[in-house]
Amino acid sequence: MTVDTKDTRAAARASTPVVSADDLRGYIETLGGTLRQCAVTSEDGQRVDLVQGINWAIEHARRTHADGNKLMFIGNGGSASIASHMATDYSKNGGLRAQSFNDSAMLTCLGNDLGYENVFAKQIELYARPRDLLIAISSSGRSANILNGVKAARAAGCLVITLSGFGADNPLRRLGDINFYLASDQYGFVEIGHLAICHAILDFSCGWRSAGSQR
Repeated sequence: MTVDTKDTRAAARASTPVVSADDLRGYIETLGGTLRQCAVTSEDGQRVDLVQGINWAIEHARRTHADGNKLMFIGNGGSASIASHMATDYSKNGGLRAQSFNDSAMLTCLGNDLGYENVFAKQIELYARPRDLLIAISSSGRSANILNGVKAARAAGCLVITLSGFGADNPLRRLGDINFYLASDQYGFVEIGHLAICHAILDFSCGWRSAGSQR
Protein backbone atom coordinates (compact mmCIF):
# COMPACT_ATOMS: atom_id res chain seq x y z
CA MET A 1 0.00 0.00 0.00
CA THR A 2 1.34 3.40 -0.94
CA VAL A 3 0.68 6.34 1.41
CA ASP A 4 0.50 9.84 -0.06
CA THR A 5 2.67 11.78 2.39
CA LYS A 6 1.58 15.09 0.89
CA ASP A 7 -2.02 14.40 1.90
CA THR A 8 -1.06 13.43 5.46
CA ARG A 9 1.06 16.53 5.94
CA ALA A 10 -1.79 18.73 4.64
CA ALA A 11 -4.24 17.02 7.01
CA ALA A 12 -1.89 17.50 9.95
CA ARG A 13 -1.56 21.21 9.16
CA ALA A 14 -5.32 21.57 8.82
CA SER A 15 -5.97 19.93 12.20
CA THR A 16 -3.36 21.91 14.12
CA PRO A 17 -4.80 25.14 15.56
CA VAL A 18 -3.01 28.20 14.21
CA VAL A 19 -4.32 30.47 16.97
CA SER A 20 -5.46 29.84 20.51
CA ALA A 21 -8.68 30.97 22.15
CA ASP A 22 -6.64 33.63 23.97
CA ASP A 23 -5.22 34.85 20.65
CA LEU A 24 -8.69 35.22 19.16
CA ARG A 25 -10.04 36.88 22.30
CA GLY A 26 -7.10 39.28 22.25
CA TYR A 27 -7.74 40.12 18.60
CA ILE A 28 -11.39 40.93 19.26
CA GLU A 29 -10.53 42.96 22.36
CA THR A 30 -7.83 44.88 20.46
CA LEU A 31 -10.29 45.70 17.69
CA GLY A 32 -12.87 46.88 20.21
CA GLY A 33 -10.26 48.91 22.08
CA THR A 34 -9.09 50.56 18.86
CA LEU A 35 -12.65 51.72 18.19
CA ARG A 36 -13.31 52.83 21.75
CA GLN A 37 -10.14 54.94 21.68
CA CYS A 38 -11.03 56.62 18.38
CA ALA A 39 -9.79 60.23 18.49
CA VAL A 40 -12.21 62.73 16.98
CA THR A 41 -11.24 66.32 16.21
CA SER A 42 -12.92 69.31 14.65
CA GLU A 43 -11.66 71.50 11.82
CA ASP A 44 -9.66 73.65 14.24
CA GLY A 45 -8.05 70.62 15.91
CA GLN A 46 -10.18 70.65 19.05
CA ARG A 47 -10.91 67.25 20.60
CA VAL A 48 -14.51 66.12 20.18
CA ASP A 49 -16.29 63.31 22.02
CA LEU A 50 -16.87 60.26 19.81
CA VAL A 51 -20.64 60.43 20.35
CA GLN A 52 -20.62 64.09 19.32
CA GLY A 53 -18.62 63.25 16.23
CA ILE A 54 -21.05 60.51 15.19
CA ASN A 55 -24.02 62.82 15.81
CA TRP A 56 -22.37 65.56 13.73
CA ALA A 57 -21.95 63.12 10.87
CA ILE A 58 -25.55 61.88 11.12
CA GLU A 59 -26.95 65.41 11.21
CA HIS A 60 -24.93 66.63 8.24
CA ALA A 61 -25.51 63.49 6.16
CA ARG A 62 -29.25 63.95 6.59
CA ARG A 63 -29.07 67.68 5.97
CA THR A 64 -26.95 67.20 2.86
CA HIS A 65 -29.62 64.94 1.36
CA ALA A 66 -32.53 67.13 2.52
CA ASP A 67 -30.96 70.13 0.81
CA GLY A 68 -30.77 68.24 -2.49
CA ASN A 69 -27.06 67.49 -2.25
CA LYS A 70 -25.09 64.23 -2.08
CA LEU A 71 -22.50 62.29 -0.12
CA MET A 72 -19.26 61.30 -1.89
CA PHE A 73 -16.95 58.51 -0.68
CA ILE A 74 -13.30 58.11 -1.74
CA GLY A 75 -10.60 55.61 -0.78
CA ASN A 76 -7.85 53.34 -2.14
CA GLY A 77 -7.62 49.55 -1.97
CA GLY A 78 -9.52 48.28 1.07
CA SER A 79 -10.73 51.82 1.67
CA ALA A 80 -12.08 51.89 -1.91
CA SER A 81 -14.12 48.79 -1.04
CA ILE A 82 -15.47 50.61 2.01
CA ALA A 83 -16.28 53.63 -0.18
CA SER A 84 -18.25 51.53 -2.68
CA HIS A 85 -19.95 49.54 0.09
CA MET A 86 -21.01 52.66 1.96
CA ALA A 87 -22.18 54.55 -1.14
CA THR A 88 -24.43 51.58 -1.90
CA ASP A 89 -25.75 51.16 1.65
CA TYR A 90 -26.27 54.86 2.32
CA SER A 91 -28.29 55.06 -0.91
CA LYS A 92 -30.31 51.84 -0.69
CA ASN A 93 -30.73 51.42 3.08
CA GLY A 94 -30.42 55.01 4.23
CA GLY A 95 -32.26 56.76 1.42
CA LEU A 96 -29.41 59.25 1.14
CA ARG A 97 -27.89 60.32 -2.17
CA ALA A 98 -24.39 58.84 -2.19
CA GLN A 99 -21.74 57.88 -4.70
CA SER A 100 -18.17 56.66 -4.88
CA PHE A 101 -15.63 57.36 -7.61
CA ASN A 102 -14.31 53.85 -8.24
CA ASP A 103 -15.28 53.19 -11.85
CA SER A 104 -12.29 51.31 -13.27
CA ALA A 105 -12.39 52.94 -16.71
CA MET A 106 -12.52 56.41 -15.19
CA LEU A 107 -9.71 55.67 -12.72
CA THR A 108 -7.41 54.27 -15.39
CA CYS A 109 -8.21 57.10 -17.79
CA LEU A 110 -7.51 59.82 -15.26
CA GLY A 111 -4.53 57.97 -13.80
CA ASN A 112 -3.00 57.61 -17.25
CA ASP A 113 -3.71 61.17 -18.40
CA LEU A 114 -3.50 63.23 -15.21
CA GLY A 115 -1.54 61.04 -12.76
CA TYR A 116 -2.92 58.74 -10.08
CA GLU A 117 -2.64 61.53 -7.53
CA ASN A 118 -5.48 63.32 -9.36
CA VAL A 119 -7.98 60.51 -9.97
CA PHE A 120 -10.36 61.67 -7.24
CA ALA A 121 -9.70 65.40 -7.42
CA LYS A 122 -10.73 65.56 -11.08
CA GLN A 123 -13.96 63.65 -10.50
CA ILE A 124 -14.81 65.84 -7.53
CA GLU A 125 -14.05 68.92 -9.60
CA LEU A 126 -16.51 67.65 -12.23
CA TYR A 127 -19.32 66.39 -10.02
CA ALA A 128 -19.20 68.13 -6.64
CA ARG A 129 -21.55 70.96 -5.78
CA PRO A 130 -21.43 73.42 -2.86
CA ARG A 131 -22.60 71.80 0.40
CA ASP A 132 -22.06 68.25 -0.84
CA LEU A 133 -20.40 66.07 1.83
CA LEU A 134 -17.13 64.23 1.10
CA ILE A 135 -16.14 61.22 3.21
CA ALA A 136 -12.40 60.67 2.66
CA ILE A 137 -11.03 57.31 3.87
CA SER A 138 -7.31 56.48 4.14
CA SER A 139 -5.61 54.07 6.52
CA SER A 140 -2.34 56.02 6.40
CA GLY A 141 -3.90 59.46 6.00
CA ARG A 142 -1.08 60.24 3.58
CA SER A 143 -2.33 59.10 0.16
CA ALA A 144 -1.78 61.94 -2.29
CA ASN A 145 -4.96 61.28 -4.26
CA ILE A 146 -7.07 61.40 -1.09
CA LEU A 147 -5.43 64.62 0.09
CA ASN A 148 -5.92 66.16 -3.34
CA GLY A 149 -9.52 64.97 -3.36
CA VAL A 150 -10.14 66.82 -0.10
CA LYS A 151 -8.57 69.98 -1.52
CA ALA A 152 -10.82 69.76 -4.57
CA ALA A 153 -13.86 69.28 -2.34
CA ARG A 154 -12.93 72.33 -0.30
CA ALA A 155 -12.50 74.37 -3.50
CA ALA A 156 -16.01 73.27 -4.52
CA GLY A 157 -17.47 74.38 -1.18
CA CYS A 158 -18.07 70.88 0.23
CA LEU A 159 -18.13 69.69 3.82
CA VAL A 160 -15.56 66.99 4.65
CA ILE A 161 -15.40 64.02 7.01
CA THR A 162 -12.07 62.19 7.23
CA LEU A 163 -11.22 58.71 8.52
CA SER A 164 -7.55 57.85 9.01
CA GLY A 165 -5.14 55.75 11.05
CA PHE A 166 -1.47 54.84 11.47
CA GLY A 167 0.64 57.88 12.48
CA ALA A 168 -0.96 60.54 14.66
CA ASP A 169 0.76 63.18 12.54
CA ASN A 170 -0.91 62.14 9.30
CA PRO A 171 -2.12 65.20 7.35
CA LEU A 172 -5.61 63.94 6.50
CA ARG A 173 -6.86 64.08 10.08
CA ARG A 174 -6.42 67.86 10.06
CA LEU A 175 -8.37 68.57 6.87
CA GLY A 176 -11.97 67.67 7.71
CA ASP A 177 -14.81 69.46 9.43
CA ILE A 178 -14.82 66.36 11.61
CA ASN A 179 -11.97 63.83 11.71
CA PHE A 180 -12.01 60.24 12.99
CA TYR A 181 -8.55 58.83 13.75
CA LEU A 182 -7.71 55.26 14.86
CA ALA A 183 -4.36 54.89 16.60
CA SER A 184 -3.23 51.59 15.07
CA ASP A 185 -0.58 50.64 12.54
CA GLN A 186 -2.45 47.47 11.55
CA TYR A 187 -4.42 47.68 8.30
CA GLY A 188 -7.02 45.18 9.50
CA PHE A 189 -7.93 47.08 12.66
CA VAL A 190 -7.97 50.46 10.90
CA GLU A 191 -10.03 49.29 7.93
CA ILE A 192 -12.56 47.38 10.01
CA GLY A 193 -12.75 50.35 12.38
CA HIS A 194 -13.42 52.77 9.53
CA LEU A 195 -16.12 50.48 8.17
CA ALA A 196 -17.71 50.23 11.62
CA ILE A 197 -17.74 54.02 12.06
CA CYS A 198 -19.31 54.55 8.63
CA HIS A 199 -21.88 51.84 9.33
CA ALA A 200 -22.65 53.27 12.77
CA ILE A 201 -23.44 56.65 11.20
CA LEU A 202 -25.81 54.95 8.76
CA ASP A 203 -27.35 52.49 11.23
CA PHE A 204 -28.09 55.16 13.84
CA SER A 205 -29.46 57.40 11.10
CA CYS A 206 -31.81 54.54 10.17
CA GLY A 207 -33.00 54.30 13.77
CA TRP A 208 -30.88 51.55 15.36
CA ARG A 209 -30.55 51.83 19.14
CA SER A 210 -29.08 49.63 21.84
CA ALA A 211 -31.62 47.56 23.78
CA GLY A 212 -30.70 49.47 26.95
CA SER A 213 -30.61 52.89 25.30
CA GLN A 214 -32.23 55.83 27.06
CA ARG A 215 -32.90 58.85 24.87
